[in-house]
Amino acid sequence: MSLKKFLISRIFWINLLIAVVLVAALTAITLSSLKNYTHHGISYNVPDLSGMTYDEAKQVAEATLLKVELLDSVYDKNVSPGAVVDQVPKANQQVKEGRLIYLTINASEAEMVTIPKLTDISFRQAQVLLENCGLTIDSISYQPSEYTDLVLNAFQNEKELEEGDRLEKGSSVVLVVGQSRGNMETILPNLNGMFMDDARLALTNARLNMGVVIYDHSITTKEDTLNARIWKQMPDSRLVQKVYLGSSVDLWLTVDNEKLTSDEATEQ
Repeated sequence: MSLKKFLISRIFWINLLIAVVLVAALTAITLSSLKNYTHHGISYNVPDLSGMTYDEAKQVAEATLLKVELLDSVYDKNVSPGAVVDQVPKANQQVKEGRLIYLTINASEAEMVTIPKLTDISFRQAQVLLENCGLTIDSISYQPSEYTDLVLNAFQNEKELEEGDRLEKGSSVVLVVGQSRGNMETILPNLNGMFMDDARLALTNARLNMGVVIYDHSITTKEDTLNARIWKQMPDSRLVQKVYLGSSVDLWLTVDNEKLTSDEATEQ
């Protein structure tokens, strides 16, 4: 039989139809299998695991067809040891079955760090050393000295610190810094619009201390506290250019955009 006759024959068309049906069936079966395998269109709500122990969080997650894995630990003295303090993904997000929820739990004890040598070096050197080992500066006091900006002593809770002492990571120390009589003033930074952490760093860099911190009525939750920005400071940098080293600056914080924008407009 010639090719032309075969292409128009009944046998050819029957075989072609069977082939098309088989391909369509295989395609449908494959797509259906993939849909079932990936649970297409099915998602699960991530539970809020905060405050639970690891075992409790694991049980709750598995009940919603999810899994948990310990990612990290931190220390917060205000949280129960072993309690979940953070999770990724966050609560109430929609995820697929079997998704891992990474947990950060509160350690039972604070991580301890060793105090480096902080005296007889410049304030800037001491600041860097403290930051490198996870400590912060609580406040700065000044004493008359022939050596300007030299750290004379370091304290925590009125206890004098020595090189090699052990402190909780994240805790703060007080530095006593020498200052000659000829240069006892520093420029007062403008802190308006800053978040608390940025303002604290700006004050430390200016050799100043944080005074009273006042949160207004707009701040009602922990998240508000983290998102609050400074809308007023005293002394006011618009009225006072320089203050004495070691002076305290009082701060007012808000999440009220009207206060923040009206203050920015006043500055301009």
